Amino acid sequence: MAKHEVAIKRVYEPPADSDGQRVLVDRLWPRGLSKDKAGVALWLKEIAPSTELRKWFGHEPEKWPEFQKRFRDELDGNGEAVGQLRALADKGKVTLLYSAHDERHNNAVALAAYLQAGK
Repeated sequence: MAKHEVAIKRVYEPPADSDGQRVLVDRLWPRGLSKDKAGVALWLKEIAPSTELRKWFGHEPEKWPEFQKRFRDELDGNGEAVGQLRALADKGKVTLLYSAHDERHNNAVALAAYLQAGK
């Protein structure tokens, strides 16, 4: 399977031409951000971690390895949303947008790793 060009960016950072298709991968819309300012091409909330998983994780770095495993399991069972994102990535660069403060431990990072693994 071909590797896709996937970038990761906080949704609060201004859009750039180099972003390609900007896809918000959070279940909740970011606080205080208008749809115009976000520059989101697609809000794919169906690919976000389940509410239960998101609340369990609570952005606690010590839970990161287990969060990634549980999220991969959810993605394995979410063929429609994963397929939609892969189809978009097949057309060119995709930037996964997230709103969390932690730049290393968030669902966009885990999702990008999942896509790059070609699962």
